[in-house]
Amino acid sequence: MCYHGRDLRILLDYRPALRERTGVGEYAHELAAALMRQLQPPDTLTIFSSSWKDRLPSGRIAGAREVDVRVPVTALNAAWHRLEWPPIETFAGAVDIAQSLHPLLMPARRARQAVTVHDLDFLDHPERTRGEIRRDYASLAPEHARRADLVVTVSQFTAGEVERRLGVARERIVVCSPGAPRWTPRSEPRPAGPILFMGTLEPRKNVGVLLAAYAHLLQKRKNDPSALHPFPELWLAGAATPGAADWLQAIAQPPLAGHVKHLGYVQGDRRYDLYAQASMLVLPSHLEGFGIPALEAMAVGVPVIVSNRGALPEVTGGAAQVIEPDDVEGLSNAMRRYLDDTHGASTSAAAQGLARAQHYSWDASAAALLARYRDLV
Repeated sequence: MCYHGRDLRILLDYRPALRERTGVGEYAHELAAALMRQLQPPDTLTIFSSSWKDRLPSGRIAGAREVDVRVPVTALNAAWHRLEWPPIETFAGAVDIAQSLHPLLMPARRARQAVTVHDLDFLDHPERTRGEIRRDYASLAPEHARRADLVVTVSQFTAGEVERRLGVARERIVVCSPGAPRWTPRSEPRPAGPILFMGTLEPRKNVGVLLAAYAHLLQKRKNDPSALHPFPELWLAGAATPGAADWLQAIAQPPLAGHVKHLGYVQGDRRYDLYAQASMLVLPSHLEGFGIPALEAMAVGVPVIVSNRGALPEVTGGAAQVIEPDDVEGLSNAMRRYLDDTHGASTSAAAQGLARAQHYSWDASAAALLARYRDLV
């Protein structure tokens, strides 16, 4: 498909998806795949990767051109963020759109530059960040967002924050939300299944409150002879950061020992199996720019509990129980409502979640993004 008589050449920073595909990595991979489904020759998509030791597997995104350079990612980021050099054309040749998957610009000679803002937690809580995010994001992201030709956000909530706090005009922002996975909903609920948390174990995920609420519920159930036995385990599915040390220590000691499992990072092809077994998903985060696990759980038919922070109420759209992130008793009561299926709470939430998940499509988001790209070129 040509635009004004010329082809559209898009370059997407695929580095977040090179290794473990956590939230941003999953977003990068699925967005690239959706863009390829929408593009028609002679339009092209180039996925860019750099690393000293990890190579981009050939054919990762069918039909996409691949540029894989042996440059340490930390060195390249330092040069890009601080020196704004070298331009991406040095590695990839001429492109029309240079799409960064984080809030800092990818240097370019002539390409239009787009950045992606998932959330602004790094502005308010730098202590929750580490590495180059702590070093560069808070100081550089506001200026880079204002200079970008286009700012891509993952939710209406984040779009509003970018407009209000970074001073970016709304017409230069496009919402490109994650899509629901193409998973088959499970055939029946699992009221006695494990309680699931899915995500990286880092401070803003608020896992400490989840552990406290689970311990509170566990103690109540032990004193109730009519309660469900055996009591469902709590599964923490996600890589642990240094900030999770206290949580990991807590689950190794009474009263949580033997009841809480840390599963570590979960590959994409295993996530469905975990959701399919779960009685519920709990996501009590202090902030989420979107919250992909909530959407994934709803797509399987798993009841969801989320905090009333960030984009989580927007994403779940009334299909989840919503709690204050620091309310231990409130979270404990919410979990109990699903476990007891009080007034059909679990069954109703599963049905509402399935309907809500249908509102999110990778192809629709990619089509909206492509339309904005064409406007820029």
